[in-house]
Amino acid sequence: MNSSISNMSKFTGSTSEFIAQTLRIAIFKGKYKANQPLRQDRIAKELNVSKIPLREALVQLKSEGLVVFLPNRGAVVSMLSPAEVREIFSMRLALESLAVEKAVPNIREAELIRARSVLKIIDREKDKSTWSDLNREFHEILYKPSNMRLLLNTIQTLHNNVGRYLVIYLDRLSGTEASREEHWGILDAYKEKNIDKAQSILKTHLGKAEEHLMRFLGEFSEVD
Repeated sequence: MNSSISNMSKFTGSTSEFIAQTLRIAIFKGKYKANQPLRQDRIAKELNVSKIPLREALVQLKSEGLVVFLPNRGAVVSMLSPAEVREIFSMRLALESLAVEKAVPNIREAELIRARSVLKIIDREKDKSTWSDLNREFHEILYKPSNMRLLLNTIQTLHNNVGRYLVIYLDRLSGTEASREEHWGILDAYKEKNIDKAQSILKTHLGKAEEHLMRFLGEFSEVD
């Protein structure tokens, strides 16, 4: 994370927001994995920050479900339980279906072109971290025309909680080819202004992602 120090001067938010964003990205990219302690002394030294804004940042990440505080261990990257995965995907399906319903009538040609460009890059991309970022960008482009800021923020938080596993364990979470086909199907439904079709494909898309993640968590608990 040393390169993050030079980026602090470019960050427009508070120090705690900068730390939270830096740690959030590190978790997404697999630097910190599930159940791994976040050593505050080391992080503070790496980022050249004090303990107070670092603590505030960790509390923020706790509210997003990315960090937990454990007795005698301090801050630790959270590990989702199967029950939490089921709950998150149930919420995602409900909220993202609503986002689709509100966004499809408002989607503009320029946004469709952007979404198409992102999918073309995904089809060629080999780097797991970049693929995950592009996947997030694709969905954001399609949901933003819903013009429901609070809804989109909630969707992003839920996506972050499960999306981090995509980067770390992508090779083990099979079905990436099917995922690409579903992405293209959702985009086609948007072009056709077909809300029901887009929601149907989204349901399949999220259902498969939930199944793959549940399978991984089962394997993880057996090894652990």
